Formats: sequence, C-alpha cells, structure tokens
Amino acid sequence: MTVVQITLEAVDVQLGSQRALTNICLSIAAGERVALVGSNGSGKSTLLRTLHGLVPHSQGQVRHAPGLQLAMLFQRPYLLRMSALNNVALGLWLDRQRGLNWRSAQALAEQALQRVGLQSVAGQNGRQLSGGQQQRLALARAWARQPHVLLLDEPTASLDPHAKREVEDLMAQFAAGAGARHPLTLVWASHNLGQVKRLASRVIYLEGGRVRVDLPVADFFNPAVLALHSLAAHAFVQGELA
Repeated sequence: MTVVQITLEAVDVQLGSQRALTNICLSIAAGERVALVGSNGSGKSTLLRTLHGLVPHSQGQVRHAPGLQLAMLFQRPYLLRMSALNNVALGLWLDRQRGLNWRSAQALAEQALQRVGLQSVAGQNGRQLSGGQQQRLALARAWARQPHVLLLDEPTASLDPHAKREVEDLMAQFAAGAGARHPLTLVWASHNLGQVKRLASRVIYLEGGRVRVDLPVADFFNPAVLALHSLAAHAFVQGELA
C-alpha cells in the first residue's frame, strides 16, 4: 500500500514581488527518491523549502501525513562553534518532544557520528572540518532526529569527487533504511545528472517555477520519451550531459 507523505495542491509561492512557484501539484510517497532538476532560478530550492514548511505558500494546500517528521540539509550547512559531537547533541537536547537529558543526547549523537563515519573527529570543532566532513556532520544531525523525509538542497555541489561519493553513499544507505527504523524518503535538488541517474527513482523538472516534467528516472533519461513530454527538458538534459 502506497503511503502518501506530502501533497501539494495548486500551490503558489510569492517571494516579495516575484512569483517563485506557480500551480504546483504533486505528491511524495514513502520510500521515493525524488530528484528536482532544472536551471538556476527554476524553483528547486523554493520547492524544497515549501515541502518542509520553511516558506509560506500564498495559494493552494500543502498537506503532511499525521506525525510526519522532516529534516532538511543545505548546500553549506550551518554549524555551531563547538565540537562535532555537540553540534549533533545540542539539537537533540533542545527537542522538547524527545525529552532527552544531556548525557542521553550525547549518546545518541555518538551513534549518529558513527553512522556517518565521523566518530574519530567527534571532539573537533565542527566549523574546522573539511567540506565533506561538514556535510556528513549535517547528515548525522538529520539522521539522529529519525525523520521520515530528508530534504537536501544541492548536498554535494561544493564537494570534491571523493566527498561527493561519501555523501551519495550515505544518501543511498538512508534511502534503503540501513541503520534506521525505516527507509527515508529522499527529495533533493541537484545539477549533477549522473548523481540523479544513480540515486533517483523519480525526476521532477522545473522551469520558471512550474513543474514541466514528472517521470520515473528511466523515462526521464530516455531521450525519445522525454522529448514527447517537454522539448525544453530534453534540451536541458542534452546540454547538461554534453
């Protein structure tokens, strides 16, 4: 049975004088791996923030399944000037719903750091870690909160190839449910179409704040099929892969 976790019905988002999203209609089901693609300014980041609830919508409906927990990662994660361990533990300790004392929060944070392979740098200042380590630290912070849906905005855009592979591997493991109570639903924005091919089950192409294409990954990367749905999306893919 398919469990729909997030539904957007005719959603518009206005950012100042600019219409950032127009008439967005889509549903995200449990276990999906949804990649958002499109050129800069197409609305990918705004859609992610709308799915999370960080950006208010001006029209339409955004519905979350009861009890749904979401976590979001940004391209450059914000880290506090404290140890990697405490960067994870503090958020858990401050979460009133969990009601964890500081020792319990640190214990869970240790598990999270181990999960992403950062146990050896637990005592180091989070802001002094490498870019790849900082992104894995952000993933540890999200994983520790045990979300159902993980939203990621260009999670590997500023990383070197080795760090990209490490983050991609963790995304794949989280989607498979490795080391968690349940598989995570992934929704992420990416300019890396190779990454999209490797990780996504579904691809949404945005242009001008509108969803122009929404296809299974195999169909999206089939030039004949994609051209039937959108010549603009076809041209975008060919240009990015060239």
